[in-house]
Amino acid sequence: MASPEPLETFVNRFLEYLVVERNCSRLTIRNYRHYLNELLIFLTKARGSVPLISDIDSESIRRFRLNLANRDLAVSTQGYYIIALRSLLKYLVKNDIKAMGPEKLEVPKFRDHSLKFLTAEQMERLLNQLMTSQNNGPRDRAILELLFSTGLRVSELVSLNREQINLKTREFGVMGKGGRFRVIFISPRAGEAVMKYLRGRVDHYTPLFIRNLRKTDLVSDDNSVRLSARSIQRLVKKYVLGARLPVEATPHTLRHSMATDLLRNGADLRSVQEMLGHKNIATTQIYTHVTDARLREVHEKFHFRNPPLRKS
Repeated sequence: MASPEPLETFVNRFLEYLVVERNCSRLTIRNYRHYLNELLIFLTKARGSVPLISDIDSESIRRFRLNLANRDLAVSTQGYYIIALRSLLKYLVKNDIKAMGPEKLEVPKFRDHSLKFLTAEQMERLLNQLMTSQNNGPRDRAILELLFSTGLRVSELVSLNREQINLKTREFGVMGKGGRFRVIFISPRAGEAVMKYLRGRVDHYTPLFIRNLRKTDLVSDDNSVRLSARSIQRLVKKYVLGARLPVEATPHTLRHSMATDLLRNGADLRSVQEMLGHKNIATTQIYTHVTDARLREVHEKFHFRNPPLRKS
């Protein structure tokens, strides 16, 4: 028999479970809360009262999905709602609470977009620009160099503090998604850019990257001066346009570019997985398009059934 408690009660318990047991990131929790609250609002309007677990059935889900489609949401976005609901149902079943079987939900299929990354020549064009905007040139160059050198997620980049970075060894530790710790390595060029930026800092704020401060600013809170993820995204977009690149690159594009660069130069997939902080190697395998050509070359060169390459 289904529980008579409101569905919202179980949604809240599920979100707490994600925090305590699954150690999910704040962004994941925020997104799941948003998707499931949308479902609660929909079911409340449809039922005319507080919804229960029993109100989640094939017909109500069909109408909910139709509602999402009518809002002109991208198919991939609609899929996130269903993934969140399916995770909730799995949680309920796991805790012996009678609910609709999660296996009855199918995530909508959507066309897989090709992976965006910058070539070596495009990265040079991006990084070799004259960066003098608002006297933040050294900071902006350090950000771009560090993104490409490390493959950091933008959320990881903005959370960095000065004392984390060891510019002598050119490495530091970062806590990534799912509470997974990994070591980050900095290229000499990125290390030099960060050092030059820090030498020009006359403040004593903790964050590694801070917003442009005016003389009239009276700030005592470190986090109020910390550069936001949105600011980093705007910064990257500005310099991509300035370099006249044919790719609408984002901070995540630089992460892809770093992984692509490593693989093209002979790095193995498992090592790249560790550097990017992927939980499963299946996530890293999106980069196999890069290794395919190199593997073909290896096969043709070393497999004894292949004819030897003719010298011109």
